[in-house]
Amino acid sequence: MATSPHSPNTPFRRLRGQHSPAEFAALVRRAAKEIGETVSCDARYIGRVESGEIRCPNYAYERVFLHMFPGRTLADLGFSPRETVRGRLAQREQAASFSAFAPHHPHPHPTGFPAPSRSKESDVLRRAFMAGGSATVAAATLSLTLLGDTRRLPSRAGESEAAAVEDAVRQIRLLDDRHGADALYRRAAEPLRTAYALLDAGATRQSTEDRLHAGAGELAISVGWLAHDSGRFDDARSHYAEALATARVSGDAGLEAHAFSNMAFLARDCGRPRESVRAAQAGRRAARSLGSPRLLSLLALREAGGWAGLSDRKACEEALTRAHTEFSRGEAGADPEWMSFFGEAELESLESRCWAALGEHARAARHARRAADLQDPHFARNVALYTAELADNLAHAGAPDEAAWAGGRVLELLEEVQSTRIQSMLAATARTLVPHQRSPRVGSFLARHASA
Repeated sequence: MATSPHSPNTPFRRLRGQHSPAEFAALVRRAAKEIGETVSCDARYIGRVESGEIRCPNYAYERVFLHMFPGRTLADLGFSPRETVRGRLAQREQAASFSAFAPHHPHPHPTGFPAPSRSKESDVLRRAFMAGGSATVAAATLSLTLLGDTRRLPSRAGESEAAAVEDAVRQIRLLDDRHGADALYRRAAEPLRTAYALLDAGATRQSTEDRLHAGAGELAISVGWLAHDSGRFDDARSHYAEALATARVSGDAGLEAHAFSNMAFLARDCGRPRESVRAAQAGRRAARSLGSPRLLSLLALREAGGWAGLSDRKACEEALTRAHTEFSRGEAGADPEWMSFFGEAELESLESRCWAALGEHARAARHARRAADLQDPHFARNVALYTAELADNLAHAGAPDEAAWAGGRVLELLEEVQSTRIQSMLAATARTLVPHQRSPRVGSFLARHASA
């Protein structure tokens, strides 16, 4: 039976079985290649399908899914009939599921996907972690349900509770992609407290406890990122430190590398470039044994950003070279699920920030423009971020009219994205453009910015 709007797509989740969203996304890409389709399916897309946000896939995904599961219809896979998904909602959902062209490495074709068992009690927890609808409604759901259910936690956590924590991480990331951090941060702290309460309660087996450690640590990083992006740097530092401590206690090198990556990013934003370099290098040491070139590429970019902040051009260029070398090795099965955001667009954006810090704004603008052009449009927050970077670099590079155009585009995107970080960047660009306000295009942008 097809799901109703905003209700979880249970049939599709059942088909995924014990595969992680990233693993299942790889299977989708492999199946697409088999029939000559090209889809850039990733863990976020799978999460949006399973949450019910994508009620009906576009035609490319439809062909891939029906190829993967012969004899089944879209309704069997939990989707609504295409003719019932119409109007503006249909247009948004189809745009959200439209895929960019990108090469991917093949993985084995799926065979069977058994449904995991879940207790009634764990379903309460799962609903507490899930969210749907607008960012405001979703954030309220994250918090208020948990406030009523924390006393009903099991005496010992099982596999279903671990899965609920993992789902919380995915839901927060999905909502951040769509709406930015500001509307989510304070509400998302409740699932984090519950995750650590589950960890304190202990687990029924060691494998479950390992999952809880990893899930709670990833959730701490996700909540820390919401604090980071909404300008609450002290809170972000605390959450990242909590994740790092969790990684060290559990001996989780992947979680440790992730925590250090975000700590390097935060240090750069806080004006502590040397700390940023040290954190990125620590992350690289943790990541060496993981077999993920993309993770090493990201950490090299974090390090490059720190060196740029120290005005060390030579060290920055060396780190950038390492980043491109590792990135060119392609995706790997060991790539962490959280890294689904890190594609060519993000690489271009991070390099753009390096050149901007070194004062080469024209060069930075070229990379920022490529980042905005390459980014999938349904990741509205990142499109807004990259376009804001472009506007600022153009303003500093002596192209005020182009900067004003890009700034106007960011204003449009900020109608659906709430990010203090992006708003602060745009305000700085507006100040840079004030001397050029006699230009009609600049004047119009400054007026719109002031009214916004």
